[in-house]
Amino acid sequence: MVKVGVLALQGAVSEHIKMIEENGAVGVAVKRVEQLETIDGLIIPGGESTTMRRLIDNDHFFEPLKAFGEKGRPVFGTCAGMILMARSLTDQKEGHLGFINMVVERNAFGRQRESFEAHLSVMGISEYVEAVFIRAPLVQKIGEEVEVVSEYDNEIVAVRQGSFLACSFHPELTDDPRMHQLFIQMVKEYK
Repeated sequence: MVKVGVLALQGAVSEHIKMIEENGAVGVAVKRVEQLETIDGLIIPGGESTTMRRLIDNDHFFEPLKAFGEKGRPVFGTCAGMILMARSLTDQKEGHLGFINMVVERNAFGRQRESFEAHLSVMGISEYVEAVFIRAPLVQKIGEEVEVVSEYDNEIVAVRQGSFLACSFHPELTDDPRMHQLFIQMVKEYK
């Protein structure tokens, strides 16, 4: 059975695990570095990206996370997770983990009070997907190896590069498990 971990430093960890399990996989809260070796794929949840990076550094996760991705193991970043997966950001030259060749702008859709929900067309999913945007980032630029998975108002909000998937929104905060299903399928293909 496929085992998907959720980096449990900040964010809606239990909601992601619920979605993983609704899709027939085993969900695990990853709280220790050594747990990375026991999972087939990893979700980096939303939260506040600079705080998450500080927690990643304090808990000595940065190099093991980087190695996990460099092996081509599947990683799915949502909201702040997308920011952490970007090669670069509009407000700083270097990104964090750099898994996806993209430039991301933080809080592009506004502040907390400007949060909203939308129905999106997503590549590989036949019907519209529910999406919750909370202080959401936006993909400003992608490399040629990056596929656009979804757009909102002609702006890129979800991408895929090989075994990496990232979205600006929070699929775990809806009742729609299909973004997680898409990622779990990627994990099965990798495995």
